[in-house]
Amino acid sequence: MMNQLPDIIRDFERVSPDLVRQASAFQPAILADVAGRRGALHGRIQALRHRMKLAGSALTVEVRPGDNLMIHAAIALAKPGDVLVIDGKGDQSAALMGTIMMNACRQVGIAGVVIDGAVRDSAEIDEMDFPVFSVGTNPNGPTKLASGRIGHPVSAGGVTVRSGDLVIGDADGVVIVERERVEALLQAAVQKVADEAARIEAIKKGNTAAKWLDAALRNAGVLKENERL
Repeated sequence: MMNQLPDIIRDFERVSPDLVRQASAFQPAILADVAGRRGALHGRIQALRHRMKLAGSALTVEVRPGDNLMIHAAIALAKPGDVLVIDGKGDQSAALMGTIMMNACRQVGIAGVVIDGAVRDSAEIDEMDFPVFSVGTNPNGPTKLASGRIGHPVSAGGVTVRSGDLVIGDADGVVIVERERVEALLQAAVQKVADEAARIEAIKKGNTAAKWLDAALRNAGVLKENERL
């Protein structure tokens, strides 16, 4: 009989602080592009305020809808630089976190919260300027009764997230990068930024034509062979 994993996995490898620092210099959109347009959470999960940004290693939490018992446990176990990524099942009938818990997160060094669920006390969180990404708000409070899991892979915004993966977010949303791919993708991101800057500069000088467009239209059957726009 196979040994069953515990509900709480305490030890896992995180993205190094240096790689997190490097990643924080890029827009999540850049990292999503170089990752093959993968890893972006569903747009329902948005920054509570557009100015909010975060970058860190995921600490995953799975809860029952409307219950935040395991989130309290995760805060107690978190290490500085962690980002809580909470699978709240997309439920908006009750807030899973508010000002008290966000203050606790900040105090222990948590870099931010990504929650596929609702939060409350949004005005106070705004004043704190603590990075929170959620599906929305609800004034109703949670229960603290149901079991869940910490450290296991979760689904948040339609993306599988493992503890230790890179989490990066801004006004566009949140992107997850598998821990093992971070270093290589950061190198690709540097080139992507340089290429985009060069393209924007060319556009400003009047070169607005997209060289790939005619071929793409032919492949789509919009233009005939040898036909041009």
